[in-house]
Amino acid sequence: MCLTTLVTQAAPDFTAEAVLPDNTFGSITLSNYKGKYVLLFFYPLDFTFVCPSEILAFDKTIGEFKKRNCEVIGVSVDSKFTHLAWKNTPVENGGIGNVQYPLVQDLNKEIAKAYGILFNGSVALRGLFLIDPTGKIRHCVINDLPLGRSVVEALRMVDAVQFSDTHGEVCPANWQEGEEAMKPTAEGVAAYLAKHSKK
Repeated sequence: MCLTTLVTQAAPDFTAEAVLPDNTFGSITLSNYKGKYVLLFFYPLDFTFVCPSEILAFDKTIGEFKKRNCEVIGVSVDSKFTHLAWKNTPVENGGIGNVQYPLVQDLNKEIAKAYGILFNGSVALRGLFLIDPTGKIRHCVINDLPLGRSVVEALRMVDAVQFSDTHGEVCPANWQEGEEAMKPTAEGVAAYLAKHSKK
């Protein structure tokens, strides 16, 4: 599965065990999140190096995602027991502490396969998928293993998708919440570019 074939398509559904925000184990079914936006992100492995920086960055901004009716879900090929052990390890000792979103186990690697990001049959690449309330993938990005993602950009994309869904306008390069967007017509684009090209 090529990543580009997933954008505009229904997100591959899954049911899997996870460590929940209260450190209990539970089952997560992606399709149960319909009616909300979902930011689904994959990372290679627990107890590694770049991964905790991303996981903690998402946790630090979890309130911003929730304000946007967007749930965050992390996935790796580790077991739920390893996820819990990592949560129970202090940050200063290489752990992640009590992050407040689910961490899903993908031991059989079927979820990573379904999303087209299984690397060398062993771990997931850093894939991130923004899913809308209908269950459709609207945005995705993939990074190589050494390259952490931008949580600021992830939030910007949530804002952009929600703005476009609400107003029917399109978001130009580097658009930020509160800025002018474009009417999706030749005249609208021309007017926007004429106004902003000299800045």
